[in-house]
Amino acid sequence: MSELFLIAGPCVIESEENVMYIAEKMKEITDRLHIDYYFKASFDKANRTSISSYRGPGIEEGMRILKKVKDDFKLKIATDIHEPWQANKVAEVADIIQIPAFLCRQTDLLVAAARTGKIINIKKAQFLAPKDMINVANKVKESGNNKILLCERGTSFGYNNLVVDMTGIVEMKKLGYPVVIDATHSVQKPGGNGTSTGGNREYAEPLAKAAIAVGADALFFEVHPDPDKALSDGANMVKLEDIEGILKRVIRVYNSVHQE
Repeated sequence: MSELFLIAGPCVIESEENVMYIAEKMKEITDRLHIDYYFKASFDKANRTSISSYRGPGIEEGMRILKKVKDDFKLKIATDIHEPWQANKVAEVADIIQIPAFLCRQTDLLVAAARTGKIINIKKAQFLAPKDMINVANKVKESGNNKILLCERGTSFGYNNLVVDMTGIVEMKKLGYPVVIDATHSVQKPGGNGTSTGGNREYAEPLAKAAIAVGADALFFEVHPDPDKALSDGANMVKLEDIEGILKRVIRVYNSVHQE
């Protein structure tokens, strides 16, 4: 039986209907596969490439929709914050508070998130070495919260490209916290489409398998019924119809690694 830990959902809340549809399908899939699942969607994408890009419905409407997901489907919730004042509001619903990569060194944001007592998933900045995450984690720990996840999502590698160094996952594991592989953001090409981010979703599954093989503890996937029409991160999101097959194959790797 799989004990794989998964954070997954659409990049951003596009509509209540869209979110509820994805949540229902993901619950069915993760129940079948015996996965420890957290539904993820953002109420605001505050770091979009262009000022004209869709950001989301905002915190009030966004958290209302996420609470409906939680109540209707009995799912645990993950979402991100960008400003310290958002932490307590989000904590009323979310089980995991996520810190965006570009903001992972923002002390006030980390402290505010830590003080909620929730699990804090900290995405490693594209410009940080894996070992530098100890200072980031310590800001949360020293604020009274040891429920920390460290998330690999790629490192800047020349113009509009990211690379995932699997030895970095090993290095972050040495810090003493569970490591999440963000398989979809890791295949982004930031700003690669000029006014939006590009990417290549076909590499998400191989990266997920490789990361689990070297010791990553959890997976992060963004999924959408029709990624090519998604309002954010469409190029790297996985098709909802494909996610069960991907997860089955990743679980085989996970079970092989953990069989001892």
